[in-house]
Amino acid sequence: MKTWMKRMLGGTAALLGLIAGLSIYAPGQRADVLALARQPPSNAGPSATALPSPGPLAATASAPTGAPPSATAPDAEDPELEALVTAMRERYGARLDEPSVQIRMLEELMRYFQKRSPDRWREELLAFLEKAFPERYEELAAMLRNREDYEKWVKDNDAYLRGLGDKERRAAVWDARNRLFGKDVAERLWASELKNQALADTLRTLDTTEGAGLTEKLSAYKQKLQEVHGEAADAYVARHQQELMNRFLDLSSIQRELGAMTPEERSQSLRTVRKEMGLDEEALTRWDTLDRTRDARWDAGARYMAERAALAKELSGEELEARLQEVRARYFGTEADIIAQEEASGFLRFERPRVWGRN
Repeated sequence: MKTWMKRMLGGTAALLGLIAGLSIYAPGQRADVLALARQPPSNAGPSATALPSPGPLAATASAPTGAPPSATAPDAEDPELEALVTAMRERYGARLDEPSVQIRMLEELMRYFQKRSPDRWREELLAFLEKAFPERYEELAAMLRNREDYEKWVKDNDAYLRGLGDKERRAAVWDARNRLFGKDVAERLWASELKNQALADTLRTLDTTEGAGLTEKLSAYKQKLQEVHGEAADAYVARHQQELMNRFLDLSSIQRELGAMTPEERSQSLRTVRKEMGLDEEALTRWDTLDRTRDARWDAGARYMAERAALAKELSGEELEARLQEVRARYFGTEADIIAQEEASGFLRFERPRVWGRN
């Protein structure tokens, strides 16, 4: 019996491994409305992937929140469902006070029951919830209904939301979230988005702050990271070092300041940014080497483009291309063929803007 149950639980776990959360959230803060609507919960894993959309959403408004009809209850003798009950209780039971955990579990179950019973998945899911979590049935059924109502609202208002500016769109989306889930639950579900937005607002302010240099802006940035993430700030920075560095270095004011520095000053400033983001000495040394390699490549690129322009004034056609092959080989060695292919497609890599610390 124990061996059989292990096989059943193992099979169910394997099935659930294919069930990623259809998050009503997805990373990003851009104008795409569905992306706005689908920010990941604060403790959702980065590997979460979208599940298929649920069945006809028009029916969600009448989805039952009371006990489901007994006719729809899952078969108590169904070993697969019994194993699924055990798996869900073990995986989520102790953490169901957290709304994002409720959502993640519901979305796993949606995927499972949509595949198992496409025409009756909602009824079977509700019956399953009553069996697996009777003490939380009303709460979970309401969360399921709110989750579906929210997705329906996003889809129904797609065109309207796309026509709004960023600020107005964000206000409309949050109004819907607060109305459907309640303000406290909505803020907990979209905690990551709120944190990212706070950092984005800070960076936007820093970029336009007059009289503050790189060092002062970096200090303010680190302080905001501490405020937003609290005790988890160091761990968050350690997990997102590259992203956080890039967001800071991408500020136009920082790029202007770096561009006005001498190579030695710029090298030291980039090292300071990276060190403040938690990179160790070994990593800093690797970055120093990469910066020197990039500088040499861009210097060669500038000389090549000047020589290329001079040749283009004198030659054309096959004669020009033959000379350019020689010049590219002289400047770029083994990369010459790649650059030739890029130019044939109309892309001139050294006409791109130089982004210090990034390319």
